[in-house]
Amino acid sequence: MTICCKGDLVDLSRPRVMGVLNSTPDSFFDGGKYWDPYLGLKQVEVMLKDGADFIDVGGYSSRPGAADVSQTEELKRVIPMVEGILEEFPQTLISVDTFRAIVAEKALDAGAAIVNDISAGLRDSEMLPLIAKRQVPYVMMHMKGTPQTMTDHTDYENLIPDILYYFSERLSAARELGITDCIADPGFGFAKTREQNFELLRGLNAFKTLDAPILVGISRKSMIHKTLGITPKEALNGTTALHMVALQEGANILRVHDVKEAKECIDLWGALQGNS
Repeated sequence: MTICCKGDLVDLSRPRVMGVLNSTPDSFFDGGKYWDPYLGLKQVEVMLKDGADFIDVGGYSSRPGAADVSQTEELKRVIPMVEGILEEFPQTLISVDTFRAIVAEKALDAGAAIVNDISAGLRDSEMLPLIAKRQVPYVMMHMKGTPQTMTDHTDYENLIPDILYYFSERLSAARELGITDCIADPGFGFAKTREQNFELLRGLNAFKTLDAPILVGISRKSMIHKTLGITPKEALNGTTALHMVALQEGANILRVHDVKEAKECIDLWGALQGNS
């Protein structure tokens, strides 16, 4: 199972780590922490040293109830960061976290390698044609509604079959346009209750039927810290525990705030599989 990033194949049969860089003032865990470009680049340096395979740059907070951000503001947050990372660390494989085709296009022009879209192309009709034209890996996530409204859309007839149907439709739309490197993100915390998030994690293995790599983003999310009665800052141990479950259930990419700990989790999982 591979994806092509800038002409090189990346093997996802061994799980990979995507480090999160939020260039926003209001993300749920590290909002504002890496708003300053210098601090953002220092964090990228740490994540790369710790073994991040990808760096995911986002300028639009998608936490529940987050304020909307204009396209102009999102571009101001994202493009200079992409350019700065590649100037300092030229070999970095950057994923741009956006649902807007124009932001994705300009980030790709600046050197990004992957597009990570929380809407799977449903919020911008130009996104799938852009991905088809540029032939870059495309992360499509499951969500209902928008970050502003998704907590009102947690009704499902049958959670996992409903999400699998969503992906079958979105993957079909992508593949009809010639997009080959699609990655499925079930969208933990997006239009799902805490109980549904755990149901989704227990049933993650079912997503192997999609014949697409699976990305899991549970790092420090409310399914962890609210269950334990702690803050996101205190949720690293719980995150690591659930990362091991995600790997056991077939995750190919872990999207994380804490790269070192995620890499250690993958190394231990590999040893458990006899691949040390």
